[in-house]
Amino acid sequence: MSPPPGGQAPRFRIAVIPGDGIGKEVVPVAVDLLRRATQGAGPGLEFVEFPWGCDYYLESGRMMPDDALGTLRPFDAIFLGAIGDPARVPDHVSLWGLLLAIRRGFHQSLNLRPARYLPGLPSPLRDPAGLDLLVVRENSEGEYSRIGGLLGDGPDEQAFQVSVFTRRAAERAMRFAFEASRRRRRHVTCATKSNAIEHTMPFWDRVFREVAAEYPDVETQIIHVDALAARLVTAPGSLDVIVASNLFGDILTDLSAGLMGSIGVAPAANIDPDGGHPPMFEPVHGSAPDIAGLGIANPIGQAWTSVLLLEHIGLAEPAARLMAAIEAVVAAGEVTRDLGGRLSTVGAGEAIAARLGSASAPRASA
Repeated sequence: MSPPPGGQAPRFRIAVIPGDGIGKEVVPVAVDLLRRATQGAGPGLEFVEFPWGCDYYLESGRMMPDDALGTLRPFDAIFLGAIGDPARVPDHVSLWGLLLAIRRGFHQSLNLRPARYLPGLPSPLRDPAGLDLLVVRENSEGEYSRIGGLLGDGPDEQAFQVSVFTRRAAERAMRFAFEASRRRRRHVTCATKSNAIEHTMPFWDRVFREVAAEYPDVETQIIHVDALAARLVTAPGSLDVIVASNLFGDILTDLSAGLMGSIGVAPAANIDPDGGHPPMFEPVHGSAPDIAGLGIANPIGQAWTSVLLLEHIGLAEPAARLMAAIEAVVAAGEVTRDLGGRLSTVGAGEAIAARLGSASAPRASA
């Protein structure tokens, strides 16, 4: 990256969409942490905020402007807080009007969600130390296809939802999972339900076996998703990288987040594997309208999402320091009420910031 005119250091441009609910509270905290973590780290970060979401919808009739994708395309990454305000805007309107519009418009066919136990979290697992995995979720099709409709009315009314699986999308998710496993423990688990879903899941399994043949150094297993959910609870240490379809990945990642001790700490990334569009980084927790505006939202999910962003743009050292700071505050109990602490959203962010100066850790988050 060549320096811009005037001799200033090159910068990564980040589009910030706080969105709805607690997104408006945790995003400013995380942006501050990103600034602190990257200060003096070479290329800086430039943030441009966009006020899109349910408030914008109620004012304009749209979740974001018609030219939003064109506006976002030049950015290096998108940093999203949360979308949703079901009391005022139906969920399908908010979801398809912004989050899925960006994911699909920018071909973000991979959703990456690491789950790792951090000492100090109130995990429901008897022995959570073995929980350290990455779920690679196919993010563009599968069970979340828009093909379907309603037929008839009265007691004979029927609803149809067609799942769509393509070889191209399945192979991309699976190859990414295998490549990721080579940076981890070289083990990939395929989530399936081929014993009950007659066409799409046997196809998914067949493609997985074909891709697996290209990675003889990686151990594999194919497990029905219901049994895999049980395995996550009873033997999480036996799992490393999981590759799953859109629906199965969605469910398994919420489960793995809960097993960490709180869905409020889980990060996620949406990636175009071809690199032609900006990635989008968002926490798993959603907008949590029941606690929005109270100043008690847990900022760790958004902060850990910041770590994924830094890793993706190649700022590994700031990412490692920020992750170490997050781990330190969790271990010390310097957290919000949902994790058993007493701090506010801002206070928890300040606790992480205070640890940044001395934090160092070689370990990446995923």
